Amino acid sequence: MNDSRALLARLVAFDTTSRESNLALIDYVRDYLAAFGVSAELTYNDSRTKANLFATIGPQEHPGIVLSGHTDVVPVDGQAWTRPAFELTEAEGRLYGRGTADMKGYLACVLALVPAAVKAPLRRPLHLALSYDEEVGCLGVRGLLAQLSQRAVKPMLCVIGEPTELKPVLGHKGKLAVRCEVKGAACHSAYTPQGVNAIEYAARLIGELGRLAETLKAQEQCDTNFDPPFSTVQTGVIQGGQALNIVPEHCRFDFEVRALPSLNPARVLEQLRDYAQHSLLPAMQAVSGQSAIHFHELSSYPGLYTAPDSPAAEWLAQFCGSRDFGTVAFGTEGGLFDQAGVPTVVCGPGSMDQGHKPDEFVSVEQLAACDAMLERVLEFVCRD
Repeated sequence: MNDSRALLARLVAFDTTSRESNLALIDYVRDYLAAFGVSAELTYNDSRTKANLFATIGPQEHPGIVLSGHTDVVPVDGQAWTRPAFELTEAEGRLYGRGTADMKGYLACVLALVPAAVKAPLRRPLHLALSYDEEVGCLGVRGLLAQLSQRAVKPMLCVIGEPTELKPVLGHKGKLAVRCEVKGAACHSAYTPQGVNAIEYAARLIGELGRLAETLKAQEQCDTNFDPPFSTVQTGVIQGGQALNIVPEHCRFDFEVRALPSLNPARVLEQLRDYAQHSLLPAMQAVSGQSAIHFHELSSYPGLYTAPDSPAAEWLAQFCGSRDFGTVAFGTEGGLFDQAGVPTVVCGPGSMDQGHKPDEFVSVEQLAACDAMLERVLEFVCRD
């Protein structure tokens, strides 16, 4: 069967947790497309354990529409699932399984559209884009976009099918995740002035992050299209120290900046670097020349904001039947598509309220509504 529910069952059965390979799913999709005469290009990671997939249906000489989604899912470890996570089950109008909302439900609907798409009189192409490692920093899609940039004709629109309950979404914040490593000098705690306490200096850096976060709340930096309407900074992990009677030599912490599209989050990092260089390191190195503070980027992706009066927004309104445009708090690959010159919007079945949780689900109603939306996309690319 090629209906979206049956396809979703197949996709959920692949354990594509980000730490695992996604090649079994990608091979399945490639074979599925080949059965309809559609060829697919794969772009691999360096170890060739994961791949993106890009396929085109229709005339490649014209700008078309990309239907895009990621294949990886978040772990189920430690979650209290009452149903099998990697087996689709149905109850009371809900389809349960890891990734049903985020975002294999959308991918299933896209694949279900293929039989009709290959028979349709397409005036513009439909592109299918499946990526890996979105959940760990939008890593995989960058290779796909590098390949796409070499094509003579760029797509006119990308629809990222993240779960928005099929509401039209035009934007989200960007993210920068950073690890800071502080190296001090150890000594017996009875002689603390002879040491450099890495934890205490890390604490001062974290305090400075808090101060920087407050400055981002200034009214002139706010954008009420987003919730919260300002960029945020938070420290999520800290590690350091060995024993209470040892001045700690090492401490590290991870922090993130969730930035409005108008803010480059690297600005926050540069301000923190400046504080470390001029306010902390001189005192640290006066005690021990080996003292140091290093910053390492863990992941990043840009924000997205597509103007409500743009053609991309108008097309999305036609597809989903609403001009009630909004934004989402979570990130997507949309900012990367936008940076690559492809106008991008976000709209997909299900809700992120169910994503990343035990007993994740998408409703049967939402899946059917997504099928209907994609049929309107198909009608659109058939028009002159």
